[in-house]
Amino acid sequence: MTDSAISTKNIWPNYSSTNTQSTTSSSSNLGKDEFLKILITQLKNQDPTQPLQDKEFIAQMAQFTSVEQLTNMNTEMKLMRQSLGIASGLIGKNVTWTAVDSTGASTVKSGIVDSIILKAGQQYVKVGSEDIALDSISQISNPEAAK
Repeated sequence: MTDSAISTKNIWPNYSSTNTQSTTSSSSNLGKDEFLKILITQLKNQDPTQPLQDKEFIAQMAQFTSVEQLTNMNTEMKLMRQSLGIASGLIGKNVTWTAVDSTGASTVKSGIVDSIILKAGQQYVKVGSEDIALDSISQISNPEAAK
């Protein structure tokens, strides 16, 4: 038996690189646009003798709506988390965070929040000369009263 008799060309001609389209995208997650493209492609290429049943079509449209609503909800949650109004409640509070220095050593620090700043779309609390990302804060408390 020769090597030419056993080839992927003879076994899987439909998987040839010329028969497939590129499936790479900039994101590894499927979003609502990709879901809609899949649904439209499915409708274009369905078997005319066995069209998509109404129940299946309604179920897929419900899935599309769910994907869209989850995407919208995710966006709203990000906006809510980044709201300056909510973060401004931290001003005057004592916060604790873990700082990592250039050698990789971590130390727990705490201090009173002086202000809230926004850099590159992310909020930071200003404690003295340090800017701490909100997601780095591990504890928030009222400052101790002077005795």
